[in-house]
Amino acid sequence: MTKSYKWFLIVMLSCAFFFHQADRALFGILTIPIQDELKLSDVQIGWINTTLSWTLAAMTVVAGFLGDRLSRKWIITLSLIAWSLMTVCMGFIGGFFGALFFRSIATGVGESFYAPSAYALIAVHHKETRSVALSIHQAALYVGLMVSGLVVAWLLGFLGTWRNVFIAFGVAGCLLGIAFIWALKDGAAGTSGAAVKDAPSRDHSISQSLRAYFCNPSALCATAGFVAIVFVNNAYLFWAPKFMAMKFQAAYEAALNVKAATPEGMKAIVGAAGSQTMLWHHLFAFAAIMLGGVATDHFVKRMPRFRLGFQVVALLCGAPMLLWIGFAPSIVSVLVAACAYGVFRGFFEVNTHASLFDVVPPEHRSTAVGLLNMIAFFFGGLSGVAMGALSQRWGVRGFEIGFAIMAGAYFIGALLMAFSFFFTFRRDVIRE
Repeated sequence: MTKSYKWFLIVMLSCAFFFHQADRALFGILTIPIQDELKLSDVQIGWINTTLSWTLAAMTVVAGFLGDRLSRKWIITLSLIAWSLMTVCMGFIGGFFGALFFRSIATGVGESFYAPSAYALIAVHHKETRSVALSIHQAALYVGLMVSGLVVAWLLGFLGTWRNVFIAFGVAGCLLGIAFIWALKDGAAGTSGAAVKDAPSRDHSISQSLRAYFCNPSALCATAGFVAIVFVNNAYLFWAPKFMAMKFQAAYEAALNVKAATPEGMKAIVGAAGSQTMLWHHLFAFAAIMLGGVATDHFVKRMPRFRLGFQVVALLCGAPMLLWIGFAPSIVSVLVAACAYGVFRGFFEVNTHASLFDVVPPEHRSTAVGLLNMIAFFFGGLSGVAMGALSQRWGVRGFEIGFAIMAGAYFIGALLMAFSFFFTFRRDVIRE
């Protein structure tokens, strides 16, 4: 296996992660037409989103255990094909329970198996270039979320219905999964001895993997910060397009010269709100994650705690941006705040898994990613139903309260990660 393969691997996994995140964004962007056709309440929409997060939480730890013991190539490939097929099925649902099953449970099971094996496989091939490699992979998340609003707006006009949009995305993901059968390789095959020792193995027990994570204060503090990130990201991804469409409906009607009361007018408003909330926020997050990866790899060689401190500052600076989004008086001011929030989100997320890998031994990293995601998606998933309940009771004011709660989550996450920075990291850090 040539040295160039490690970068080819990043390209392949980035393509998969693009569909992973674009697929995740579809439901939030299309919430209004889905609700109108299926007659779903905001609370029901919230439960669909929360159940998806809880499914990811339940299954990702299983995926982590398997990723340290079985072929990561086949786990990643089958995961991509499975969630893409379930996305196709979303185009044929008839009501709440169909959406709950195919969107939340079936799609969630498929998606849950991707991350633990993908991140561990990247870590096998990238050591000195780990933050850069992870930042490129993470950038695919932002590209998926950035362009999803634009693509959905175009597909709605071209294909006509939200159902056809789901089918189109699912078919594209399946084709990529089929290509992975030949293109993707496990890290152990033909690599150096250094990579072989990081490959999936049956030589260690599940109890050892659990101890490597749960008896590791620095890993738990890193998890606390990621819980805050997921809590906020879920709410923003699922609810920001509807929040914008509701709060600034009159402004959109005037700018687009449409009426929300007509189907075509509502499509235009949904497309505009979805494009703006997804594009600008994730464009700035994309730029931050690319810059942050290079900066982190540079400074962490001399200051091992730099990565962790960078994340603490990102959370503290992101909290007031979330308040600003909730209470800003105009579309422009919301978008400015969303861009700033994107910058600090990007600075944090470029280091999410690298921070965990700093304190978890290589042979337990798939399991650690699974446990990280399990905890983050379980608690982070609560934001979906909480925001739905706030919206249903108080409308736009409920969304504003929700963004204030999200800012508080960032602040708490920063405090817990700061504990690791000052007290536990030096003891727990892994020297490679």
